[in-house]
Amino acid sequence: MKATQYETTQQEKLVTKQLATTTAVNHNHLNVGTTQQQEIWGFGQTFNELGAVALQGAPTQARDEIMDDLFKPGVGMNYSICRIPVGASDYAVSWYSADETPADYDLVDFSIERDKKYLLPYIKDALKRNADLKFSASPWSPPTWMKTKPVYNYGVLKHDAKTQQAYANYFAKFIRAYDAEGVHISELYVQNEPQRNQKFPSCYWTGEELRDFIKNYLGPTFAKLGLKTDIWLGTINSPLEDTEMTADTTTDYPVITETVLSDPEAYQYIKGVTYQWAGKSVLQRTVQSFPELNYLQSESECGNGQNTWTYAEYVFNLYRHYFNNGVNGYLYWNSVLNAGGESSWGWQQNSLISIDAESGAITYNPEYYVMKHYAHFVKPGAHMLTYDGHLSGESIAFENPDGQVVVVMSNSMNSGRDITLEVKGEIFTAAVQAHSFNTFVIE
Repeated sequence: MKATQYETTQQEKLVTKQLATTTAVNHNHLNVGTTQQQEIWGFGQTFNELGAVALQGAPTQARDEIMDDLFKPGVGMNYSICRIPVGASDYAVSWYSADETPADYDLVDFSIERDKKYLLPYIKDALKRNADLKFSASPWSPPTWMKTKPVYNYGVLKHDAKTQQAYANYFAKFIRAYDAEGVHISELYVQNEPQRNQKFPSCYWTGEELRDFIKNYLGPTFAKLGLKTDIWLGTINSPLEDTEMTADTTTDYPVITETVLSDPEAYQYIKGVTYQWAGKSVLQRTVQSFPELNYLQSESECGNGQNTWTYAEYVFNLYRHYFNNGVNGYLYWNSVLNAGGESSWGWQQNSLISIDAESGAITYNPEYYVMKHYAHFVKPGAHMLTYDGHLSGESIAFENPDGQVVVVMSNSMNSGRDITLEVKGEIFTAAVQAHSFNTFVIE
């Protein structure tokens, strides 16, 4: 067997080393098993308007290189699964929906014309690089006239049957409109972060409200129309509802997921669950209870726009956490933003790549290398492998469809370590530097 190490530190990016074999096992050792676990669908991002704006401002050659890096198979990230907002996300240029005509229950004025300015050109540019991209979609807010308060931020969906059916029809029209543009939505996540009333576009749902909407309106509508779009529960970002988050709260019972999935009428329509942010704390329990469903990490935690190495080390282990607890794929948030990563409402967030709006200068941030250490090497159709040893806490292993084994490992310590790596009975020696990211590829 041949083993290659790819290492990134703060000073050096993706240095390549060939590994020697040994017969002795080091104290710092990782043994990779042969038992396959969940299938890996791949990696991706969310398409947001501010990302499109950043790319539009980049020099043409740099923009093409970035898009190739993200989407063209074999070049960089090999993105295969991506999310699209239904209406405005919190990283839209301004807030909007696909139908803001009050009381338009028949959706006569429904239109995705706004998306043709920013999102669809961005998406279609990605599809030119990879025609096999799979897309999910999720709303941040319904049209404002469907909410108890006619605003994008805060509020809840009205409970009357006429509004609920109109909202189900709204999703169906969105999916069909995107199909007409050559963009098929494979999965619909019913609400982005349903437990949160936010200052940006949002809509609060209880588990009971989601359950009833899915089983009485959304599911039957999709079935009646024969839509080839799966309904997913998500994106779940907390185990608790806001009303339960008091100082003396001692339970983290996942009230959203369990309430919906325990109902057989709602469950029949649901093919998977997405978790993000604080939802990571209950992912394991949901997977154990419903192992037959599919799972995704739908939005990596996004920092504060400083793009530090320390935060990248934290995010590196978010990938590990989610895969170790059963997800099939991992989605970043904004791969590309203007320098500083500021939203239209004032929050600064990290991105893989930053573009200086004035000079056009391109910066590849530390989390770019985190993503690359996973996404470049772990191919769609791979399976996670079992593993054990003293390095298990900072490692994870996969087997690609061609039998290639990929081990991704960090070293967040202040000193380097000499290690050994055992794969299919062969032992390799390696050194991992302090505060480094490493990928080992064993042919």
